[in-house]
Amino acid sequence: MKKVALITGASRGIGKAVAERLDADGFKTALIYLHSEDKAKELADSLANESRIYCCDVSDGSAVNETVKEVVSDFGRIDLLVNNAGIAGQKLFTDITDSDWDKMLGTNLSSVFYFSRAVLPGMINRKEGKIINIASMWGEIGASCEVHYSAAKAGVIGLTKALAKEVAPSGITVNAVSPGVIMTDMMSSFSENDVKALTEEIPLLRTGTPADVAGCVSFLAGSDAGYITGQVISVSGGMVI
Repeated sequence: MKKVALITGASRGIGKAVAERLDADGFKTALIYLHSEDKAKELADSLANESRIYCCDVSDGSAVNETVKEVVSDFGRIDLLVNNAGIAGQKLFTDITDSDWDKMLGTNLSSVFYFSRAVLPGMINRKEGKIINIASMWGEIGASCEVHYSAAKAGVIGLTKALAKEVAPSGITVNAVSPGVIMTDMMSSFSENDVKALTEEIPLLRTGTPADVAGCVSFLAGSDAGYITGQVISVSGGMVI
């Protein structure tokens, strides 16, 4: 029986690469999107295994509950949850509004809580399952002018470690992948000079790709990572050691 993966923020960037890699690994996929329906549908149609798309505001707990129920109704179960949905933003700390803060924390942190809470009962009943959260190196070391983003991703890391301890006796693993500078749409606000300066700080002397992150997710999703839980794996080219 093919396993089922639910991936949030799946229509582009890292989420898209993760969906393609997990499909190649034999997973059926439930692709969660919010705005990019055409891209999500195009992705689902391109995958070899069964794939369906679901529109959901990941910062809305009630919407998440309904979406997870729909996915379980369609596929029968969820074996793997990849919490990837996220937004970025650059502002001086004193310019961050209440709305900015709530939106950042809602999308990047609360969504991880909502989806994990909705998916876990089924995993606990079956005594197996995997949750993989996409964090960020800025959640580990902090980023100037991205305090709200850094705080949200640090929260993801803390949630990952605590939840891993709680659900390990039920046979469930919870890990995080912490990307460094990955060239996606989230980097669009960075100038060419900004990217060049960042690249010069990377020991491997190149920026990362969504496929680099997807490869790590693939490993954690597989049987070879069955004895790994509560870990944060940096995919940063050596920026975080």
